[in-house]
Amino acid sequence: MRLSDWALALAAAALACAAQSAAQSAAVAAGPTRWIASWASAQQAPEPRNALPDADLADATLRQTVPLSIGGQSIRVRLSNAFGRAPLQIDSAHVALAVAAGSPRIRPGSDRALTFDGQPQVVIPAGAEYWSDPVDLATPALADLSVTIHLARAPDGETSHPGSRTASWLVHGDAAAAEDLGRGSKVLHWFQLSGVDVAAPEGGGAVVALGDSITDGRGSTTDGDDRWPDQLARRLQASPSTANLGVVNAGIGGNRVLLDGLGPGAMARIDRDVLSQSGVRAVIVLEGVNDLGVLTQEGPAPGTAHAVLVEQLLAAYAQIIAAAHAHGLTAIGGTITPYVGAGVYHPTPENEADRQQINAWIRAPGHFDAVADFDAALRDPRQPDRLLPAYDSGDHLHPSPAGFKAMAEAVPLAALGSPPRTGR
Repeated sequence: MRLSDWALALAAAALACAAQSAAQSAAVAAGPTRWIASWASAQQAPEPRNALPDADLADATLRQTVPLSIGGQSIRVRLSNAFGRAPLQIDSAHVALAVAAGSPRIRPGSDRALTFDGQPQVVIPAGAEYWSDPVDLATPALADLSVTIHLARAPDGETSHPGSRTASWLVHGDAAAAEDLGRGSKVLHWFQLSGVDVAAPEGGGAVVALGDSITDGRGSTTDGDDRWPDQLARRLQASPSTANLGVVNAGIGGNRVLLDGLGPGAMARIDRDVLSQSGVRAVIVLEGVNDLGVLTQEGPAPGTAHAVLVEQLLAAYAQIIAAAHAHGLTAIGGTITPYVGAGVYHPTPENEADRQQINAWIRAPGHFDAVADFDAALRDPRQPDRLLPAYDSGDHLHPSPAGFKAMAEAVPLAALGSPPRTGR
């Protein structure tokens, strides 16, 4: 080899080494991907009226749309078999940008096949959840994401979120990559799908709304994404100072703090639904109205029962606060909203006294780190034990979309951006 050739070879090798060194330095500087929860739902075993027949889920493609909060350049999806009795096989899974909330159609060119440890199929053990591999898909903040899965066999024990308030689409055969599933049947539930994370820059985080049907969105618009956590996400995106915060809705209709109802009670599900969410930095707790209402649903209760219930609820709130602090989260207390006139519970003056006592504790310094005073935001000034008519969905318990907007406005944004109590 001529001297000039040696010189060229050495120069090329030096450039290659420099490029490799620069790439390695950039990778080290960038560090591991930081995931932030952009959407999630609380899982439960659906009651029979909200479950699908096995025949519907055998050799079936299920397309579900979910409203993202924070955006990113890549995502990962969490599938769930939390309430399954046997392993769950997913034969194929795809993500795409949906044309709209609840739409069976996806935007052309946005479809991406998901893999799991490099494979297109995954078997999820009973009681477990499974993250997909990351996939490059630019998702704007507040976008509607379509997640489509194919099941060869029906799950042995469905895992679901019945209160989706969003249409899902079901067809037989493997059509996971199809642009339009409009020929299928429509169901208003989510199945086997529990979370979507986005890769986000340092400084971002997630806020989890832990609650019952008021948080889950009873009274909101189907396919309208106007629950109060949705409207909080829009409020956060409206300001550059909070646009790096995602919002996760961990509400379950009929949920209680102390006992199971429709789904596990709040005390039983805080680990999975709150503490395990990626990048979580704060939790907003709005639970208790169902505990209060069920106490006297079938008739009056003695004064001792009221006193015991209030004592147990306050102790449970303290436990939730302690768990949040132990994991470095800011704990925000949501005051229980008025419900006099609600036919499902027939609240008495004793129930109202219980609610006032609990709200006083939530507002008192030294308990929660901050307060979202939903009671003050929604009550009728002339009848403070009732919802303001403009904010009432009509059942005197669940707010309307306008009421949900007032709730989102009542969340103290400064508390969401403050450093957590301890390191995480």
